Amino acid sequence: MATTTKKKATMGPELEAHQVILSPLVTEKGTHQSTHEHHNAYSFQVNLWATKTQIKKAVEELFNVRVEKVRTQLRVGKKRRYRFRQGRLSHWKKAIVKLHKEDKIEFF
Repeated sequence: MATTTKKKATMGPELEAHQVILSPLVTEKGTHQSTHEHHNAYSFQVNLWATKTQIKKAVEELFNVRVEKVRTQLRVGKKRRYRFRQGRLSHWKKAIVKLHKEDKIEFF
C-alpha cells in the first residue's frame, strides 16, 4: 500500500493577489500589444515565486477580467557601475497576460 504525497507547487510561501502583481509595465511595446486590434495583452512585473495559475487568478481578481493565456519571462538584472565598483540590479519576472477579446484593463 503506497501512500501518495502531494508536493507543493510553489517555491515560496502562499501569495495573495496583491502580492503576485507588483506593477504594470507601461512601455511602448506593451501599449501597442494592449490595443484590441492587436493582441489584447498586458505586461506586469510579478513576484519571482508566482506561478502562471497564481498570476491568472490574481489578474482576474484584481481587474475583474477573463484571462485566456499567461506567458512568463525571467529577466536577468543588468550590470551597473556605482562609482568605482561594478554592481548588478536584481533579477525580476515579467508576465504577459492575454485577455478575452471582450475584456480590457484601463490603467489611466
